[in-house]
Amino acid sequence: MVSDEAVIGCPGVLVIGTRGAAGPGEVLVKIRGGSESFLAWSEEPLPKGTPVLVIESRGTRQVDVIAWIDPIGNPGSDRADGLR
Repeated sequence: MVSDEAVIGCPGVLVIGTRGAAGPGEVLVKIRGGSESFLAWSEEPLPKGTPVLVIESRGTRQVDVIAWIDPIGNPGSDRADGLR
């Protein structure tokens, strides 16, 4: 399998929720000046619409993700977890 290292660290949004160990979902990732979709795996289930960060590439069009709130995209927040 060929890994896509460029996707690691990119933000995205789940368009199909993940099921944890039971199976992947689908994420739309902002990358290379546009958006691309990948199969998304996570340790715990994450619902559709969850903002995520890609933490690992599993190979061709498959990534590991975690739930993530962009602290820069939320200017009213001074905490990394997005809460005030």
